[in-house]
Amino acid sequence: MKNLFRSTCMALVLGCAVQAYAQDNGVERTAKKVGHTTSRVAKKTAHKTSELASKGASAVADQRYKGKCAPNGEDVYIDGKARYYYVDKKGHHVFLKKSQIRDKHDMKM
Repeated sequence: MKNLFRSTCMALVLGCAVQAYAQDNGVERTAKKVGHTTSRVAKKTAHKTSELASKGASAVADQRYKGKCAPNGEDVYIDGKARYYYVDKKGHHVFLKKSQIRDKHDMKM
């Protein structure tokens, strides 16, 4: 009787341990990793889409300052209020001072 009770208890403990181990086999960690990668790629795609849309709208609506560029070599646009700006990697308009605008041939050196 004691052996039957011990073996039953041992089987119960092993069954619980196996189930606990099976639940944490990395599926949740893999799902979080895939979710993080997916959100990072989605955010990167959204920024690029926003940048291209903003540059397209700027090219149509505003005048491009020919022969001049922003500090990092981006095209400079002039809006309707005579303000100078460039479009950053997230699609935002970054307004510039006159002192920040460079000649294009200076940037190629």
